[in-house]
Amino acid sequence: MSDSFCEQLKTDSWFLKSNRRLDTELVDKIILQLNRIYPQILSDKEATKFRDLDVPTCVRLAELLTHLQEKGEEACREFYRALHLHVEEVYFSLPTRLRHRRESVDPVHRDVFRPTERHVLHEQGPMFFLSCFSAVVGALLYYYGDVKAVSGSSSALGFAALGIGRKVREVLIWYTEDGLGR
Repeated sequence: MSDSFCEQLKTDSWFLKSNRRLDTELVDKIILQLNRIYPQILSDKEATKFRDLDVPTCVRLAELLTHLQEKGEEACREFYRALHLHVEEVYFSLPTRLRHRRESVDPVHRDVFRPTERHVLHEQGPMFFLSCFSAVVGALLYYYGDVKAVSGSSSALGFAALGIGRKVREVLIWYTEDGLGR
């Protein structure tokens, strides 16, 4: 990944702040690990501040993430290590981890635009298309078709009227009942 850990943490901050799996206990574990193993990243005084139970967990986590970004690359990397160690399911569902996983699976097409939604031209579905198509075919047969030359057209028009709207169905059935038309 070409992004630095600080850039990744900026990207992942919103996800981490909104994730309900990071409860008070898990945030405290991460703070304690950063404090005990890397006191240069998180001193005792800072750890006490971030472990204050009078402050809501989401606020403490937001302040911790901002503090780590200010400390630099090493602090952000160690935060990711602590997160991976204590909360693997959150670590692997981070937006930057998911992007990295997709890029490693498909390295050739990583920069290709992939639409997130399927573009639907009409919500009615295939029956709407078939009914419109049968109406057009019926109109073409009516205006340009020689009734004597097209001997099976009346039965075809009767079958075409099965899946379409009431008004078009009435016109097609009227045409087939009329016999030779004109």
